[in-house]
Amino acid sequence: MAKRTPKADSAATRVKITQIRSTIGFNRNQARVIESLGLRRIGHSVELADSDAVRGMILKVRHLVTVE
Repeated sequence: MAKRTPKADSAATRVKITQIRSTIGFNRNQARVIESLGLRRIGHSVELADSDAVRGMILKVRHLVTVE
């Protein structure tokens, strides 16, 4: 029997992340995580695949971003 693969373009597999606070005054590692997520400035949003790695990064900087 063939294995089924989930749809890659489904809205449930994507997460929208928006930076709401500056990284100034926080740990430098948190600024690196924000940069790794692809965020550049306050109000900037990116849409990434909903994976364990991305969820872990969001958890580290949950006070600096909002997630939809």
